[in-house]
Amino acid sequence: MSDYESRHSVSVLEEQYDKIYRYCYYKLRQRELAEDITQETFLRFLNQERYRDIGFHLPCLYRIAHNLCVDEFRRKKPEEIFSEEMTGDEAAADKMFSGVSVKMALAVLDEEEREMILLRYVNEVPVSVICELFRLSRFAVYRKTAKALRKLEKELKE
Repeated sequence: MSDYESRHSVSVLEEQYDKIYRYCYYKLRQRELAEDITQETFLRFLNQERYRDIGFHLPCLYRIAHNLCVDEFRRKKPEEIFSEEMTGDEAAADKMFSGVSVKMALAVLDEEEREMILLRYVNEVPVSVICELFRLSRFAVYRKTAKALRKLEKELKE
């Protein structure tokens, strides 16, 4: 790997760090836990032989983060995960959910729809990556996100 490729690779990973943190925080709702899982995600990603062979691969990064969040969720009781109060540090990660009407509108979406909206419109994850993560076609992802946006729009108008 050339010096340029190495610097570019590091810069791409740094760009994704905050997005992976937001994703982990969205899943777990605990700042410290989301930070730990984010760090573990990058450690595991960088330790993969495949990473050295193919370079940066965004779906792999999100898949590792997702699996670590699921493992953590299974390890703890849901009451433990959601019991912590939010502090000012979480405000940026929780910005999407800040308004009462937005929170109520998001409640009409199922978990998959909320996750797709977060990935696509908050973390700006490309549709191709979302397709890989959810194992859906592009058409299915477009259809599901459009349906979720229509639900949100309808709920916010009421």
